[in-house]
Amino acid sequence: MQTHSNSPNRLASANKQPKPRKFLIPRSQRQKFFFQFTLMTAIGWVVGGIASIALEKMILQHLFLESQTLSILVRCLSNIVFALIFAVDQAVVLYRYLPGYQWIFATSVGWLIANGVSTAWINNISSIASSFNETLSSEQIFILGFLSAIAYVISGIWLGISQWLVLRRYTASAWWWNFLPSLCFFLITILVWLLFLGQNFIPQANRNFVFNWSGQAITAIILGAIPAIGLCTLKINLPHKIKIKDENSKLL
Repeated sequence: MQTHSNSPNRLASANKQPKPRKFLIPRSQRQKFFFQFTLMTAIGWVVGGIASIALEKMILQHLFLESQTLSILVRCLSNIVFALIFAVDQAVVLYRYLPGYQWIFATSVGWLIANGVSTAWINNISSIASSFNETLSSEQIFILGFLSAIAYVISGIWLGISQWLVLRRYTASAWWWNFLPSLCFFLITILVWLLFLGQNFIPQANRNFVFNWSGQAITAIILGAIPAIGLCTLKINLPHKIKIKDENSKLL
């Protein structure tokens, strides 16, 4: 006898089918994703920084050439190495939810543009300060430092735009991501400034070491934690189906 199409068995099996997930990062995965993404971002920041500095020193020491053009090229190469390591470490966690190669390319390019723009503006501000033939007053130093901080914060938009070009294909209403890196840079600036104000409480012998590494730790954690929270709030763009690995098909 042929089984009816609306039999209880078929209805029960249909109810057991996993519902399509609404958010980019499923609720059951968010805590794990947050810690993994933050940790890998911090590792990428530290490893990328060490690798880029080591590469720059190694090349300049072996070439034995005093050339400004060469120094600029080597610095650009070290920045590329840092950006790639930083982006790859994030993609190690994010590839299950977004195409990893797209995130690596977008993050690397965005970081290089943001770093180049902020460096250029800060150098221009420094050259303006050095052009004065008199000692700068405390008010002038504050204004020039404030302008440098503003240039650093605004440059984050370039990183946000590059990453948004990837996110907009797979998530809905992700326009605010354009400004998320600038928010990260703003928080970094505020916390490092507060750390600078409190450095007198650090013993003189260890002051520079503690200040530098504390600043690096603050930067690495914020660059990982804030985007991780942002990624957890993004919803999937239904017209696009994200291609992920087979084991992720069971995510709810």
